[in-house]
Amino acid sequence: MKVEVDESRCLAVGNCALIAPEVFDQGDDDGTVVVLDAAPPEHTHETVRAAALRCPASVITLHDDTTPPHGA
Repeated sequence: MKVEVDESRCLAVGNCALIAPEVFDQGDDDGTVVVLDAAPPEHTHETVRAAALRCPASVITLHDDTTPPHGA
């Protein structure tokens, strides 16, 4: 799994950081999403998917290992 986010559309709600703190955090300046691990280990995938689903701005995109990231 690869994690991609669009920080420019982030609403800084923080659901992702609450649900998957090992993968997401919030920036100190404006609270927008920060990806801590763009290729999280398999044991976190279910939690990362839950975090993406609960993002109110839908800024988190998940790619399986066979799908190239956006723009590649």
